[in-house]
Amino acid sequence: MLHQTLPLPACLMLLLVACAPAAPAPAPAAPGGPSKPAAETPKRGGTLVLGATTDPGQLNPGITTAGGTHLVADNLYNGLLQFDERLEPQPDLAESWQVAPDGRTYTFNLRSNVLWHDGTPFTSADVKFTFEEVLLKFHARTKAGLEHVLAGIDTPDPQTVVFRFKEPYAPLLRRLDVVEAPMLPKHVYEGTDVQQNPANLAPIGTGPYQFAEYVKGDRVRMVRNERYFKAGLPYLDEVVFRVIPQESSLELALEQGEVDYAWSLPGPDIARLQQSPDIRLVQAPSGPGGAYCEDTLIFNLAHAPLDKLEVRRAFAHAVNRQQLLDQVRFGQGRVASGPIASTMAWAYNPEVPKYEYSVQKANQLLDQAGLARGAGGTRYGLTFVFPPAYQRTAEVVRQNMAEVGVDVQLKGLEVNAANEQIFVKKDFDLGIGSYCGGPDPEVGVTRAYVSTNIGPILYSNGAGYRNPRVDELFAEAATTVDQGQRTKLYAEVQDILVKDLPYLWLLENETYRAYRAEVHGLRYWAGDLVETAYRDR
Repeated sequence: MLHQTLPLPACLMLLLVACAPAAPAPAPAAPGGPSKPAAETPKRGGTLVLGATTDPGQLNPGITTAGGTHLVADNLYNGLLQFDERLEPQPDLAESWQVAPDGRTYTFNLRSNVLWHDGTPFTSADVKFTFEEVLLKFHARTKAGLEHVLAGIDTPDPQTVVFRFKEPYAPLLRRLDVVEAPMLPKHVYEGTDVQQNPANLAPIGTGPYQFAEYVKGDRVRMVRNERYFKAGLPYLDEVVFRVIPQESSLELALEQGEVDYAWSLPGPDIARLQQSPDIRLVQAPSGPGGAYCEDTLIFNLAHAPLDKLEVRRAFAHAVNRQQLLDQVRFGQGRVASGPIASTMAWAYNPEVPKYEYSVQKANQLLDQAGLARGAGGTRYGLTFVFPPAYQRTAEVVRQNMAEVGVDVQLKGLEVNAANEQIFVKKDFDLGIGSYCGGPDPEVGVTRAYVSTNIGPILYSNGAGYRNPRVDELFAEAATTVDQGQRTKLYAEVQDILVKDLPYLWLLENETYRAYRAEVHGLRYWAGDLVETAYRDR
């Protein structure tokens, strides 16, 4: 059943065309996605093995935006909506919806045939609980975007959910897929510590696959949900996610047929793999954590001397981002210029200040900050905390900063331990993360900069940055319906942030996924979901 909308004011209609469909959208894409030949019938049965370089850590995607968790766990859950290959919202747990003329009320009609994996019916009470007790407390992007604009959630009956907003809020439909708002079972989590609930390691969802096994550091196994609410899906009997930390080892496993899909590949081998008759590659601007991702250095603004603007600007001139693109990413992506990726063209500000690579300027700024070189040529030292995926990036940063007299001590940790030390314990000088988000700045950008999102939440405002004007601009942009005006607001936000430099934006990610030629139907544009995946032999 297609969604429906009530008539909208012209200004709100214009924004929803860009940020969420205001008229009936096309039916969901046919199962199989773009990798399936048009005339081929999906085959049922078999096992799909997917290789990931990071362990998920836990399997509750509602309490984190970490890509390693979402890559695996999103296949156990659903959102109210899902995205097609054009990133347009389509029905999922909600079969239809209406937007009030003033843009302040959204009514969702839920499917009536959905069961949690333990057989309990899914209802509107689960939606209300998920938002109020989980997402608005622990999901960095949803919390930052909704906590100050959402007036309330009503559940007039088990199949109806009503979101009420204080002001018109056009981006909502972009916030309701399984990445931004995975629905969780109220009967499992109510009255418990959500972050420590045993279900985080043995999850109960509504998704196409049910949890079977989790061996940390090795694999997650899930099996077909025989009572899935989408007729005929999923096709596979079993899905296994293998944890293979080294990209080179993952690539070898793919070529030898030990895994069917690789989330990450060594850059130097892309050209060779493209020539293989057994391997298919697809370029994906997104990761499981969102529609775009930017590798970002995080300055701990509570630690001297990073609290000085001159020191952060020295970093911006000293770190050779083109070197990172060429030697670490092997040309996959672009040098970043600020907090909004250039691929989000309507909101991107190309006129922000630029920090070209210049050892001379970096040295001058450090001198101005009063950080003189000691007898050994070192000005000061700091600790750089990072997960394994950023080992090469960290080494380049260390080399670059040594040229200007900064001693960067590298502290590589397992990904979940690194996130804990950076975002929860705040025990770092310099950190790094891939900040991902959706096709609207409100879905992903806001959470890293507003002062209300400073706290022990993964991928939140890790720098501890506070600027009242930035808070005001993000709030105004979220409740403004005219896209032209929103563009202006986000342009000012970017100008302020690039001048303040609470973070250093390194690269806009654009990576390749690789899979065996017999695999079809992977939804790589929507977090690499395997709901419609199958093998042809």
